[in-house]
Amino acid sequence: MGRFARAAVLLLAVGVAVTIAVPAGVRGASAAAPVAQDAAHGQELYTRYGCYECHGFAGQGAQATGPRLAPGPIAFGRFVTVVRDPIDLMPRYPAEFVSDEELADIYAFLQTIPRPPSVEEIPQLNP
Repeated sequence: MGRFARAAVLLLAVGVAVTIAVPAGVRGASAAAPVAQDAAHGQELYTRYGCYECHGFAGQGAQATGPRLAPGPIAFGRFVTVVRDPIDLMPRYPAEFVSDEELADIYAFLQTIPRPPSVEEIPQLNP
């Protein structure tokens, strides 16, 4: 089997594995705008609920504690699913503890976090 054929088979296998691994309710998660969108309130909630403890104050995450949430958060529907029914070590946050409106505000906050500058934009790295 040629090099390109092996690569194609590998990509197909990974695609099938991901499709199977993602729960049916999550596939095609909507990226629709959340109901509430108060980023300032979202930042307050992000701190109050301790999200920063694992994901960092800027959502940057860390390999040892939790994944990166920002910049460029995942689709809102997937975000809600992961918060309500986490896959790994993250504690579960049911709607009785964190409302959908609060999640929408937290998500709005994550959307406001800018991308870091590129290497080319940092003068000290470009003598």
